[in-house]
Amino acid sequence: MAHHIDLNADLGEHPDKDLDEKIMPFISSCNIACGGHIGNEASVRKTVLLAKKFGVAIGAHPSYPDKENFGRKIIQIQPQELAETLIEQVNLVRRICDEEGLELHHVKPHGALYNHAASEDFISKLIFNVMMEAAPTAYWMGLATSDSEKVAKENDFPFISEGFADRKYEANGSLRSRSKEGAVLNQKEVLNQVDELVLNSRVMADDWINLNIQSICLHGDTDGAVTLAKEINQHLVKRGIQIKAV
Repeated sequence: MAHHIDLNADLGEHPDKDLDEKIMPFISSCNIACGGHIGNEASVRKTVLLAKKFGVAIGAHPSYPDKENFGRKIIQIQPQELAETLIEQVNLVRRICDEEGLELHHVKPHGALYNHAASEDFISKLIFNVMMEAAPTAYWMGLATSDSEKVAKENDFPFISEGFADRKYEANGSLRSRSKEGAVLNQKEVLNQVDELVLNSRVMADDWINLNIQSICLHGDTDGAVTLAKEINQHLVKRGIQIKAV
């Protein structure tokens, strides 16, 4: 049983300008949208400063350059072009961290890029090269037991294995597509899944899947995200689990 866990949230990507500040007190790390699917220098800086205020570890959240689909579809793009835009996105967050006297703690790909890397060795290797170029001292955060974790371990690169509080899993350990019914869990289901992930290192799909994780993600754009963040935090603390970054 884990005695501590990182609780992370994807931030800087919601029209409610106060949402990030409301979630920050309950998490230990954040993933900041940096222009691929949404976000710009002003929004990144605002979120970085909020993370500084609340002592939350800062991550870059780069995406396929596809604002139209919010980075949730795989797009046709040349590998070199994709690498260049990802480096640019990560560098934006890193530069602002440097200017504010902070460290870039991790990089977590967003949406379709995250899921593509989890199941495709070539994309994971591309992201590894991006990490080496733009954030060689940061952690790479990705789906537990995925191709991303495999590529990171093969290259001795520090990796944070992530599980999801609010998403249904498929039998192969991937996340159920948001286009399918039941992909996003309700509050009761979220707390049950958190218990299983943190206390028992497993998650229910068609059957139980063993899953060793270091971080749990709550999506900032999930309905009731602030309430869920508070509930998850308090739920874990009551069970003697400390919330802290890796």
